[in-house]
Amino acid sequence: MEKCVYFNDNFFSSGKTDIYNESQERIGEIDLKSAFGSSLNVENERGEVVVEGSFPFFSGRWNIKQPDGTELGEVKSSFSFFSKRYHYLTHDATYEIESPAFSKEYTILNENKSEAATFKKVNGFFQSAAFELRNYSDSLTTEELIAVVMGVNAIEKRNSSNAGGGAVT
Repeated sequence: MEKCVYFNDNFFSSGKTDIYNESQERIGEIDLKSAFGSSLNVENERGEVVVEGSFPFFSGRWNIKQPDGTELGEVKSSFSFFSKRYHYLTHDATYEIESPAFSKEYTILNENKSEAATFKKVNGFFQSAAFELRNYSDSLTTEELIAVVMGVNAIEKRNSSNAGGGAVT
């Protein structure tokens, strides 16, 4: 898949949504399986599932795996005062995902503190979240990073609804 892609969540977090490249060509799809859960599949342009993401039962961690069940990694929230901070833990490495407190831009850093990827929300206030993802990594696929971004989004939505405001960002 391409190194720069655009995709979005659906308002009710269910149904299928397209993945586009910089030329606005459809290059894949995200299947948001249910409005009552947060699981998804990232599909290539032929409709084949490449990566899956979901919360395990009663867990705050977002698991990412291949369709055959092979675990790729997990996204978890980390406590931080003046920024949003997450970690993506794989078998080979730990990536830090960080963003200033009120920013919509995120940086994914590898263990050497080099940029592995960046993503940002590019939507308006009352729309479902839309993202621009730029992959600079040779070890993480764009499909895997889409699942990471959607995991961060799912954790943030879960945290904001648990905070009592019910607002979806």
